Amino acid sequence: MANTNFKTKKTLPNKTERHKLFGSVDPGPRTKPTEKHEMADLQNTRKDFMFDIDAVGIANVKHPIRIQSDISPHFQTTIGTFEFTSTITLDSKGTNMSRFTEQLHQYHLDENFYVSITSLKQFTKELATRLKQKDAMVKVTYPWFFERKGPSSELVGMNHADAFMEVHYDSDEGYDVQVGLSGTITTLCPCSKEISEYSAHNQRGIVSMSVVLSEDFSEEDVDWKHALLEAAESNASARIHPVLKRPDEKMVTEQAFENPRFVEDIVRLVAADLYELSYVDKFTISCRNEESIHLHDAIATISYDKREEVGR
Repeated sequence: MANTNFKTKKTLPNKTERHKLFGSVDPGPRTKPTEKHEMADLQNTRKDFMFDIDAVGIANVKHPIRIQSDISPHFQTTIGTFEFTSTITLDSKGTNMSRFTEQLHQYHLDENFYVSITSLKQFTKELATRLKQKDAMVKVTYPWFFERKGPSSELVGMNHADAFMEVHYDSDEGYDVQVGLSGTITTLCPCSKEISEYSAHNQRGIVSMSVVLSEDFSEEDVDWKHALLEAAESNASARIHPVLKRPDEKMVTEQAFENPRFVEDIVRLVAADLYELSYVDKFTISCRNEESIHLHDAIATISYDKREEVGR
């Protein structure tokens, strides 16, 4: 049967006319300057604006970064999410937002630039100078990848944890450095194991740590990412693996059964490990279990400041 569903070819207006059809208008008269040195600079207005501002800047800036690790892959590119701020005094109208990303791109062009505590210290000091302020802060959060072998098969896959570095610089007080990591673990319920004739429910737990490092901390001596990851994983019921064959799964399941943990147990055990690290001054640890037989999550948190101890 012949096809009788013919359509008449459309005649469309040109693109300019189409834009006008949907609301575009012709440009209006141009009366304001186009050269930067002729433009008004509102942010640099100096008056009494009533209050100092604790922090002003930009956040959720995504940018490729390079990092180093003491476990494979030792050199990797990942995605950093940045936050940049500084204080401003009450006589300043505002800050120059473009200077934050301008400096980030300049650092990115340096082929030797790896994001580290050392490089971020230099970055914040230069940023304060660029902003003509006495201080600056930069925080970067990123996924850190690391290889993990199956406990029996030793088949390798890639795990990751979410890490962050935060550096504050003040021309009077110097640097304040904070780092952190969120890692995934397995926990098995001690109560379930105790009351059940056989088996016990387990769940995925997220251990999050935020740590203030001592002034004499050296990245050349220790990889803080690995140290925090080990504190979380070594105290879990079992570690998480990207590749598990049947012999691996048997070992992991039995290990979890042999090491039951409440969220309360996890935060206390991790706290003990961090307490013993000489380069850790202060820490906050939380654990969130995504319960497998409850609709809710289980949570626990510990904060401790070793600097407040008598005689330290």
